[in-house]
Amino acid sequence: MMTRTRFAPSPTGFLHVGGIRTALFAFLVARQAGGQFVLRFEDTDKKREVPGSAEHLIASLKAIGIEYDEGPDIGGPYGPYIQSQRLDHYKMWAQRLIDKGLAYADPYSPEQVQAFREQAQAEKRAFLYRHHRPENPPAWDGTQPLRFKSEPKSYTYHDEVMGDITTSPEVIDDIILIKSDGYPTYNFAHIVDDAEMEITHVIRGQEFISSMPNFLALYEALELDWPVFAHMPHIMNEQGNKKLGKRDGAKDVLDYIRDGYLPETMMSFIATLGWNDGTEQEIFTKAELIEKFSLDRVQKSGARFDEKRLLWMNGHFIRQLTLDELYDRIEFFWDESAKKASEDYKKHVLALAQDRLKTLKDLPTLTSYFFVEPAKDLSLITTNKQLKKLDDSEIRKLLAATTTELEKLDDWTPLAIQETLNQLLETTGQKPGILFSLIRIAVTWAPFSPQLNDTLALLGKDRTLQRLRNF
Repeated sequence: MMTRTRFAPSPTGFLHVGGIRTALFAFLVARQAGGQFVLRFEDTDKKREVPGSAEHLIASLKAIGIEYDEGPDIGGPYGPYIQSQRLDHYKMWAQRLIDKGLAYADPYSPEQVQAFREQAQAEKRAFLYRHHRPENPPAWDGTQPLRFKSEPKSYTYHDEVMGDITTSPEVIDDIILIKSDGYPTYNFAHIVDDAEMEITHVIRGQEFISSMPNFLALYEALELDWPVFAHMPHIMNEQGNKKLGKRDGAKDVLDYIRDGYLPETMMSFIATLGWNDGTEQEIFTKAELIEKFSLDRVQKSGARFDEKRLLWMNGHFIRQLTLDELYDRIEFFWDESAKKASEDYKKHVLALAQDRLKTLKDLPTLTSYFFVEPAKDLSLITTNKQLKKLDDSEIRKLLAATTTELEKLDDWTPLAIQETLNQLLETTGQKPGILFSLIRIAVTWAPFSPQLNDTLALLGKDRTLQRLRNF
């Protein structure tokens, strides 16, 4: 049978790294097997739906490079791929259960069910609806909830990540299949959809493990074979002590792209949150992930989200790009003043900055002084551990000596400039950390910059000397 995986988010908000990782793992399993990856929207909870969320989810997947073969916007042989457009499918499967005596109409009002729940709470026992199952329920007419008539039993199943799991019969209950508003519950709809769409692997978060006993009971009642199950552990915060939440930096995935992180960085970083190939390799291309990924190498424990590692990895991928590739990607990150410059000049600037870029968003800070006169910021000196020890007269002497020596240069090239800078170290008796930092600040007024001699060479002799004099 061909491998078919799916990602089935609810359009209730943005997509963060936990959701993207689930989608990515499902995508990799399908691609490695030469199968298909399906996108499906589970939108049966209309109260929680957020306008524009579906489009946002699609944009997020595409931004990271996760391509799906079937989905709401591109169609496919098993559509529709939006649950609210599949209501007749669920009613058909529900009728099968009714005909077998395995589903019934819930005659109680929400207030009565709540009273049963409060009674169980008062008696300090778990609430199970089956303890209140009506003896003679009415025929289901679609206006009442439709419930599953469960037969509690134990199940044992294999999880590709968590191993063999045995469930307890006590937790199986008469769960709702179709709500009074005519929409199915997740518990019922996803099983029907996966069966009809011939999904072979169900990959999702570990929060669904507790619901597996009821899912398995439904598979049995519907006479369906189980797919392969794989439940992903949580992604933890940087401290590793709790599940990553919005307060811990669980940002919208598209925010990372807007902040200058590359799609290949995000894919490699997210893939290695809780997975490795058994080697020391830390960074993977998309092709390597498709070749090497396996569910049995996903760790059972939560993976710590390390922002510093993400930043380091992004710098690596930026350095791997050719200059032309980087130039094409960085168009929207140039400072406004740079947009008037020629492509040739901007490419020269970018060539200098590439090794120092950690995100594309760093570009203006690293390069704006190549295009406009920088604003003075004396805090760059007063907060520098070494430079703050210099008094005004010492600073003036060092910069005057620098100006004098650089003025003598006829050959304004990086090599000639570096030779002059090295001679200044000898004549002034200063360390590079002091003299070079001071020159860099006087010329760029930036917290960091490319190699000093290269920076001065590209700025040009006249502009370099004028800025030194201005200081």
